[in-house]
Amino acid sequence: MKIIIAGDGKVGAMLTKQLSVEGYDLTLVDANRKVLDSTEERYDIMAVQGNCASMQTLEQAGVADADLLIAVTDADEVNLLCCMTAHGMNPGIHTIARIRNPEYTDQIFRMRDLFALSMMINPERQAAVEIERLLKYPGFLKRDTFAKGRVEIVELRVDAGQKLCDTALNDLYNIVKCKILVCTVIRNGKAVMPGGDFVLMAGDRIFVTAPTNVLTTLLRNLGIITHKAKRVILCGGGRVSFYLAQMLLKNGVGVQIVERDYDKCIQLSNLLPKATVIHGDATKEFLLDNEGISDCDALVTLTGVDEMNIIISLYGSSCKVPQVITKLGRLENNTILDALPLGSIISPKELSCNNIVQYVRAMKNQTGAALTVYTIADGQAEAVEFRVDQNTLHCGEPLKKLKIKRNVLVVCIMHGAQLEIPNGDSSFQRGDTVIIVTSSDRVIYKLNDIFE
Repeated sequence: MKIIIAGDGKVGAMLTKQLSVEGYDLTLVDANRKVLDSTEERYDIMAVQGNCASMQTLEQAGVADADLLIAVTDADEVNLLCCMTAHGMNPGIHTIARIRNPEYTDQIFRMRDLFALSMMINPERQAAVEIERLLKYPGFLKRDTFAKGRVEIVELRVDAGQKLCDTALNDLYNIVKCKILVCTVIRNGKAVMPGGDFVLMAGDRIFVTAPTNVLTTLLRNLGIITHKAKRVILCGGGRVSFYLAQMLLKNGVGVQIVERDYDKCIQLSNLLPKATVIHGDATKEFLLDNEGISDCDALVTLTGVDEMNIIISLYGSSCKVPQVITKLGRLENNTILDALPLGSIISPKELSCNNIVQYVRAMKNQTGAALTVYTIADGQAEAVEFRVDQNTLHCGEPLKKLKIKRNVLVVCIMHGAQLEIPNGDSSFQRGDTVIIVTSSDRVIYKLNDIFE
């Protein structure tokens, strides 16, 4: 399958990395020759320098016989024109555009056919939705949803003195009193798929598969006391803050936004009259102290500079803020970040890439394609959801009798409305939904790919 990626920024680079590993025929288009050369050295791709919205550049990139165009430049207008031009040159091509400006959201939805869009992604809005979900369950570092919201894979940190510390997974039920499955553990920066005799240690980050309706029970029985956030401080007044503030205010949560650009403060005040907008530098401790950081329920750092977000989050953690959420644009130094008390880490580019990769795999496999794809465990594992259909092998056979590939774990089976955390005697039937977790070095396109 031939794919053109227009834009070699953060999202474009991450997509190039993931899709090149999966063996797709990639062509990368960008106006910056220096950036293209750097990417071309690392991956087996073709690079074309030029304006991706021009017919000449798209023709050079091979748009006539391309299957998919992904437009992720910094300009929404360029992304839209790029998709429209590509569709005009090749009516059969699929197109995905990144559209970040809130002003375009409604008209893009209404004029989707005119813009020739197969899919639209908005990284900032996706990040805001994810943060709002985390604020509802402050005990979790991350939440990924499956089976139309009925199953989740949640991330927890094991701290010294906590009930989970020094506990073998076989003994976990005696503590949590609900049916869950630990599918992956990150220890010393490396992901492990643990067995029942695996003993959890302080510093581990664990990824737990659980029904959504038992999450509250899980936190309570672990001794993690949580309450609904009533006042949240957002540092940075960008698009993520705008989307998030809208959601929180709608739910009756008090919002304070700290932004150092005066004109942006005026704009936010007009758009969000119920929010408190503070003109100032969020890296100044006295400003955060004056705004009551020690008494807030959550601190979310959303400036455009990763280093600034890290510094503010570290200060929030030192002030014992119950929940800290940190937005990062780059996640290259996971081992270093893991040692810092940054709370939950949100990456808009990772959220967007998950959705695009899911779309690409669905194009490749018209039948049996993944319903949902999430990257977990710092990119070292994937959680994928499939529907069992007439082509699926081994229906009705117990899992313990199946030869499943190494580093692949079946973590949940949905039998209609009935959810099952599986054991060796479990089986799936046609019409069921199956969720698997696999190491990121193996791509599972269809459910049958898990079998030896």
